[in-house]
Amino acid sequence: MKNFMMLFHSEPNPDLDPTPEQLQEEVKAWQDWMGGIGAQGKLKNPGEALGFEGKTMHADGSVTDGPYAEVKEIVGGFIIVAADSIEEAIQLGKGCPALGIGGKVEVRDIMILDGM
Repeated sequence: MKNFMMLFHSEPNPDLDPTPEQLQEEVKAWQDWMGGIGAQGKLKNPGEALGFEGKTMHADGSVTDGPYAEVKEIVGGFIIVAADSIEEAIQLGKGCPALGIGGKVEVRDIMILDGM
């Protein structure tokens, strides 16, 4: 079994102003989806949602406002799951609420580095 990180991408929508009921429905959708993965014993880390404030450090020592202010897409959060293969991890990603609003789920294997 390997660990995989799922990164949730979406496009920011400054015009979106959901009602409290809509926010509650969205939270429930995420809880239900992650709960299904957890019920299989494959949710290794429930992850975190990422905020919109941030900075980007560059190799030349400069720091710019961000995150990713120059791109149209943001990473909104992540979870870590256990799966036998990337194909199985992708299957776990199906049903992610981010996909229902036009977002993407990036699935990446987590490398184990010896000596760290």
